[in-house]
Amino acid sequence: MVKVVARYLDGRLVKGLTSNFHVNRSSFHLHPTEGCGGKPCVIYIRDLKAVFFVRDLAGNPSYNERKSYLETEKPQGRKVEVEFLDGEILVGSTMGYDPNRHGFFLCPADPNGNNQRIFAVAASVKSVRFL
Repeated sequence: MVKVVARYLDGRLVKGLTSNFHVNRSSFHLHPTEGCGGKPCVIYIRDLKAVFFVRDLAGNPSYNERKSYLETEKPQGRKVEVEFLDGEILVGSTMGYDPNRHGFFLCPADPNGNNQRIFAVAASVKSVRFL
């Protein structure tokens, strides 16, 4: 089981554990720690902005995530800046961005942040800029 935060297009979020997320599936099951009334629920990718694979479900709201790479850092994949429809901007690297797929993984630029990787849903992305 992995810890995830499913963030919806409308701003809602559900935190919990999943063992069946896959990029080619239209949904996955989540065992929530918050949301869904505490019962296991089905999360539909089409309703989401992104799925955040996290170290800790509580997170650290006071942590200021770095939005750039240090000169010495050489991430795997291509460096990108992703802007979502809601205005949020994330910087990281991706091994498989294809605008024709329903989403892609992004590894954040800040290795010390709570997000280990992020699945960005293509329909919620305003732009992708290679850095």
